[in-house]
Amino acid sequence: MFKIAVLVSGSGTNLKAIIDSIENGYLKNVFIETVVSNKKDAFALEIAKKSGINTKVFSLEEFESKEKREQAIISYLKEKDIDLVVLAGFMLILSKDFVDAFKDKIINIHPSLIPSFCGEGFYGLKVHKAVLESGVKITGATVHFVTEEADAGPIILQDSVFVDDDDTEKSLQKKVMQKVEWQILPQAINLIAKNKITIKDGIVRRI
Repeated sequence: MFKIAVLVSGSGTNLKAIIDSIENGYLKNVFIETVVSNKKDAFALEIAKKSGINTKVFSLEEFESKEKREQAIISYLKEKDIDLVVLAGFMLILSKDFVDAFKDKIINIHPSLIPSFCGEGFYGLKVHKAVLESGVKITGATVHFVTEEADAGPIILQDSVFVDDDDTEKSLQKKVMQKVEWQILPQAINLIAKNKITIKDGIVRRI
């Protein structure tokens, strides 16, 4: 069984997409070992609990520093013998120590076509606001491996949607989630679980 940990901070829409893909049989031999959050009130935790998935919260007030909290998360995931760490709306930038602890075993979903509208400060509705203000006509989402630099790791999958003239930040966010994010995140997990990709010279290649 291919064991994943899903790290969340918010509503859990992408977590739900993963759960649905397991339940409908698309993700075979994939098991969500745990859902981890940095926020006690993340609705994603309720989604996990309803599906009988183990959850764990690492809130900052429980630790002396951000570094100690991160080390605790690393230790917890190591104890669970996780095969893949999936960042699904996890609003913390991971340190080099964290990335090194799970080298090429951490993926993230970002709501734009990287390398556009990404990096530090680009998250949530801020991404879609920037897209609309730029006037681009196509946007989308990207699943990529996580490296020390935010949103700069090797790209696994991307897909796109058209930006309509009457789109708002929220309508564009909804469109990108429903038409792209909820499809490509399970697809990326499936490729990795089946050993269908490799990283060569910083670029993801299909095997």
